[in-house]
Amino acid sequence: MKNPCMKSFKSATAGLALFALSGMATAAEEPSGKVLFTTRCGMCHQTNGMGVSILSRRPGDASKGLLEARPDLSAEFVYTVARSGTGNMPRISRGEVSNEELRLIALYLSRGNP
Repeated sequence: MKNPCMKSFKSATAGLALFALSGMATAAEEPSGKVLFTTRCGMCHQTNGMGVSILSRRPGDASKGLLEARPDLSAEFVYTVARSGTGNMPRISRGEVSNEELRLIALYLSRGNP
């Protein structure tokens, strides 16, 4: 005699497997450093953000506080400052931004400069 609960379990398991596979991103679907910067850092580091207003006070800063406009950032510097925090900027944990996401953000802001 077939167990009706087992049939439901098998259907649910198959459905979950299809759902998991449909959510797997391909390289083309993975977010870029720019998208990640906008979504993870933009609230402070894009127009009218607190980070912009604080950084724009630096003497001789031609970028007007916008990190995307700075030509002097290295990926290592961006990564280190984000993980450690500095001044008014709190540290960003791996729970908030994964290592891979931060690596992509750092490469975007540094224009590939390690």
